[in-house]
Amino acid sequence: MGITGRDLAVAMGAMLCTAAVAQTQPARLGPAVFDWSRMEVKKTDVGAIRDLVRQPTATLDELEMHITTLNPGLSSHPPHTHPNEELVIIRDGTVEVYNDGVWKRLGPGSVIFNASNSPHALRNVGDTPATYHVINWKTPATPAK
Repeated sequence: MGITGRDLAVAMGAMLCTAAVAQTQPARLGPAVFDWSRMEVKKTDVGAIRDLVRQPTATLDELEMHITTLNPGLSSHPPHTHPNEELVIIRDGTVEVYNDGVWKRLGPGSVIFNASNSPHALRNVGDTPATYHVINWKTPATPAK
């Protein structure tokens, strides 16, 4: 029995659907280097942001990384939660972070882990801009909300 016109039509439809899905999926992040001197700096109401990446990797549904510079006396946002876990690494300045129900003062080199759905916030309590790296991720285990 040979291939019919119906078989070809079904095969073509499947190929088109596969191509459409592939085009909507972001490419997986492979090896990458992010050069500080080449990062685009976007001004914000509270300072500046350097967006690095937001895409899947070989083991993560999504990896999102950015660097925020927060002006003295300002907060990035009120305490909030999100289902993804997050690391924050303080590069410069003095901040207070709301973590595990308590405000804690931290300086350069400090690392914060914001657990899934735990209330957290960050504010610059120093006299100079505070800069910090934010790394968060989603996996199949990340809660929907």
